[in-house]
Amino acid sequence: NPDEWFGVTVESGVVTNLVLKENGLSGVIPPDLGTLTSLVHLDLSSNQLSGEIPLTLGSLINLTQLDLGSNQLTGDIPTELGNLSFLAHLYLNSNQLSGEIPSQLGNLTKLERLYLYDNSLTGPIPTSLGNLTLMWNLWLSGNQLSGPIPVELGQLSGLVFLRLAGNQLSGEIPPELSALTALWQLSLGNNQLTGEIPPALSGMSALLYLSLAGNQLTGSIPSQLGLLTNLYELDISSNQLSGSIPSELGDLQNLGILWLNQNDLSGDIPTSLSNLNYLELPGTVDGSDGLDLDYNALTVPENYPDPESPLQ
Repeated sequence: NPDEWFGVTVESGVVTNLVLKENGLSGVIPPDLGTLTSLVHLDLSSNQLSGEIPLTLGSLINLTQLDLGSNQLTGDIPTELGNLSFLAHLYLNSNQLSGEIPSQLGNLTKLERLYLYDNSLTGPIPTSLGNLTLMWNLWLSGNQLSGPIPVELGQLSGLVFLRLAGNQLSGEIPPELSALTALWQLSLGNNQLTGEIPPALSGMSALLYLSLAGNQLTGSIPSQLGLLTNLYELDISSNQLSGSIPSELGDLQNLGILWLNQNDLSGDIPTSLSNLNYLELPGTVDGSDGLDLDYNALTVPENYPDPESPLQ
């Protein structure tokens, strides 16, 4: 059973599933595993495996799932993994992998999940990932990736989660990402992104979580963000945004988190924010408040706080 923590499945005399996760295994991954060419599911996750990923795993041409996450693996991601044409799930997260993401991963056209987060990967995000049109979860956070966000990611029309936070990505946010109309989460925080927030992002009608915090974004907050009425979290804190807070943000009545702090916003706080009845209570979001407007240049209302004012 592929869902078991420990299991070997044999069909017609050959091993098809090898699941050894969470067993405290150490040492290197045996290169001889590459001879088990009938494997469809290989799971060695959550152990203490070290060393490099064997190039021989690229011979497992029937694999649909390869999970090596949460180990202590080092070295590059083998380009040979691009030979696994049936692969739907590739988990290499939470290791110590380095080097660039191989462009050959763009050959895995059946891939639905790609987890490379929490490693030490460098270099650009390959434009070839735009070929993975069945992808619905792309998680590259917590690396040292640099360069621009490829406009080709806008071709992944079925994408539900796009997590690129905690890297060194630069340049502007591509407006082409607005084509990701199935997206639930867009996480681009803690990079080096510049330019303005594209108003076109308002086309992501399914979006629940939008985080652009900790970048170098400038300009004003687009009023079009008020069209994202499914949003639960809007975090654009710690940028260089200026101008006033758009009154249209008061239309986001499903918001639980609205963080606009540490920018250069000015003017009055729009009275429409009093419509946000589902904001999380102070101190309940990992010790933070559901609403944070601190460290801006906003006008403090006269005779603040007024207990008769729903906004205050």
